[in-house]
Amino acid sequence: MRMVVCMKAVPSTTEVRMDPKTNTIVRDGKQSVVNPFDAAALEVALRLKERLGGHVTALSMGIPDTQRLLRDAIARGADDAMLLSDRAFAGSDTLATSYALSLAFGKLDAPADLVLCGKMAVDGDTAQIGPELAGLLDVPCVTSVSEMLEATPDHLVVRHDVDGGTETVEVPLPAVLTLTKDVATLRMPSIAGVRAGEAAEASVLDAAAAGANRARCGLDGSPTKVVRSFVPERANEAVELSGTPAEQASALLDVFGEAAR
Repeated sequence: MRMVVCMKAVPSTTEVRMDPKTNTIVRDGKQSVVNPFDAAALEVALRLKERLGGHVTALSMGIPDTQRLLRDAIARGADDAMLLSDRAFAGSDTLATSYALSLAFGKLDAPADLVLCGKMAVDGDTAQIGPELAGLLDVPCVTSVSEMLEATPDHLVVRHDVDGGTETVEVPLPAVLTLTKDVATLRMPSIAGVRAGEAAEASVLDAAAAGANRARCGLDGSPTKVVRSFVPERANEAVELSGTPAEQASALLDVFGEAAR
């Protein structure tokens, strides 16, 4: 089974800087970590590889420092890695990002049977990359997978979260899955894995090598724009209620009424 795990480098702290011109996160690689949802997706791919055999490729789009995180994926069991890195990709929204990632699949030495993504990225919370990628690849997609129940080279049976509960579905391969953070805990690397990761280099594709249409990349290729980013103003105000319990209850209702207006 040929598997591709989409992985994103996200800030490891809430102290992020925003570019005042583009209103996008400044990604300089400092204190970046693998998105926790994507780490769970990598572990699921590694477990499937152990059960069914196959090949796992870690795929990311980002600055050159992202190589560090992809080498860590190889240390934990991925076979190789690919990085899309070019200033032309900077500022991409989810649609432009999915487009760029979809181009990488044409550079693999064999078609992907299964694409695994984290349900969402902790720095964006859009949960759009997986479904958009499935649309571009023209394969079925199951979102918010919380448990893998059955796996064969032809199909998977999974449990995924839906409004009000969970649902068990069978999906034919090839397919795209997005996974919850709790579906699996990423293993620690072995000593041999650490050595392999240190020696590994991801295949790097710039926009030209990927065959990208620059009109569909970066800020210019992103139909959604961040017009303004700001920290909401917060005000703390206390109201003292006195009198009998009945009078306090009546006053409390008045406070709720004012707050609802």
